[in-house]
Amino acid sequence: MFGLLNVSMINTLSYIAKISAALAIGCFFLIACENKIEVVRNLGKSTLGVEEGKNIESYISQAGKVKAKLTAPLMLRYLLDTPKIEFTKSLHVDFYDDTLGIETNLFAKYGRYFENDNKVFLKDSVIVFNVSGDTLWTSELYWDQNTQGFFTDKPVKVKREFNNKYIHSIGIKADQTLKDITFYKIQPDSYIIVADSTY
Repeated sequence: MFGLLNVSMINTLSYIAKISAALAIGCFFLIACENKIEVVRNLGKSTLGVEEGKNIESYISQAGKVKAKLTAPLMLRYLLDTPKIEFTKSLHVDFYDDTLGIETNLFAKYGRYFENDNKVFLKDSVIVFNVSGDTLWTSELYWDQNTQGFFTDKPVKVKREFNNKYIHSIGIKADQTLKDITFYKIQPDSYIIVADSTY
């Protein structure tokens, strides 16, 4: 009987030890899971509704033809009520002609694309230049994908072709090739060549 009691006690102790070990391991995993859930929740709060992309290279096409190539080190896409895409660490765009030759280049330190309007807002050191040497500098500029043109009401400096003469204006409207530019308010320090009408 002593031997049976001893075996029974050993089995009981073994059973209690197994249950204690299971409870201890269960508590450990429960605590670990709580910590992980908190971390996940905190991560979710900071990036809720935002997709992030790095080293972006994207092609823009219309009617099956490639019109532009955009490159940017960082892209943030917001999925909330008003969809928008931000380029917070600069962007560069090459605009192509019908033969896929680069026609115009654009650079800005910041850009925001409004998907519903097909418009891009650019700011901070915005530069646009074409293959002819025409160059536009401004602090803020919009690009309208539908009309394929630029516009702003901010101060603009434009250099025509390969010379050192500049046109200063408050506001412009231009096609994306910079061949056709409307100056809203030309400033006094501008140099403009006016065609002679006597011929």
